[in-house]
Amino acid sequence: MKGNISRREFLKLSGLVMGGIPFIPVFPPLYEEDQGMLVRVATKEIDLRSRPNDEAPIIGKRLRDQVVHVYEELHPADAPAFYNTLWYRVWGGYIHSAHVQTVGMRFNQPVESIPEAGRLCEVTVPYTIAYQFKPGEGWFPWKGSRLYYGTTHWATGVTAGPDGEPWYQITSEIDAYLIYYAPAVHIRLIPEDEFSPLSPNVPPEKKKIEIHLPTQTLTALEYGKPVFSTKISSGIPNPRLDPGEIPTATPKGKFNIYSKMPNKHMGSVTGNPDAKAGFSLPGVPWTSFFGPVGGVAFHGTYWHTNFGLQMSHGCINMRNEDAKWLFRWSTPVFKTKIESHADWEVTGFGTTVYVDDGKG
Repeated sequence: MKGNISRREFLKLSGLVMGGIPFIPVFPPLYEEDQGMLVRVATKEIDLRSRPNDEAPIIGKRLRDQVVHVYEELHPADAPAFYNTLWYRVWGGYIHSAHVQTVGMRFNQPVESIPEAGRLCEVTVPYTIAYQFKPGEGWFPWKGSRLYYGTTHWATGVTAGPDGEPWYQITSEIDAYLIYYAPAVHIRLIPEDEFSPLSPNVPPEKKKIEIHLPTQTLTALEYGKPVFSTKISSGIPNPRLDPGEIPTATPKGKFNIYSKMPNKHMGSVTGNPDAKAGFSLPGVPWTSFFGPVGGVAFHGTYWHTNFGLQMSHGCINMRNEDAKWLFRWSTPVFKTKIESHADWEVTGFGTTVYVDDGKG
């Protein structure tokens, strides 16, 4: 479907009759004013307990994509030292923080048109439901379906969606023929100055990234002095590798960032849970690849907040805002002026990365 066509042209082209199509509502509307702290359940289900303790009675469940108000953050004194100690007091009990995502609720003013090369954008509601369109078939949910808060995408057009309102056309960064759509009010176009380089006057060879696996920490250095530090989640090692299987432990040694993309679809492109990749993560934000094999990268994370503990398939999971900082600070430098699909990735011999396992 062509992007940036008028609403009248689109309705005439598609012959859309709202009463005749199955339309799954987008994210349930909430008031846009301050909602307090909100979290989205990011796994199949989590336990609601009577006290902030794993041994406390389970008194309920919270299911995937439920949005929950948090009334209080707690670090119980009896939590094990190796443990993520953060718990949330919510309606009816307590939930652990590991498998929820902190989210917000922001609605956006749609634009009338988007350049052919596209605009980088992000989801600003807990989730939104993506749709596809085929002439003669009409609108239907995309197999990847839900796009989550903080995920980044390439908007390449504006059209009238299945509800008659403006929806942004989104083009996959790995397949220009994979097109889907999401409500424009749920999508924020990211200004160029938000991903412009940080510390551009520091020579690239004076920047360095250190990963210390025993403490699950990342430190960025300029001229040998720390300028940024944060908790990360590295790869969980395979207990044993089958022939041809890619290791899931984060590789140790010295590397360089060689490829950067502000968004990446990881896992299955189609979103089919039965696909060989086993998972589908569209819109993974602020990716900086450095590993020798298997696509190991620094990137933002929207499926857990268990930083400080191993959680990944080899990548360095980071908070979205931390991954964005690293993306901007490191080299190679990502272009802010996007002129073609080829500009969605920057490659080169970039910032040095040291991964230390603490064993010398």
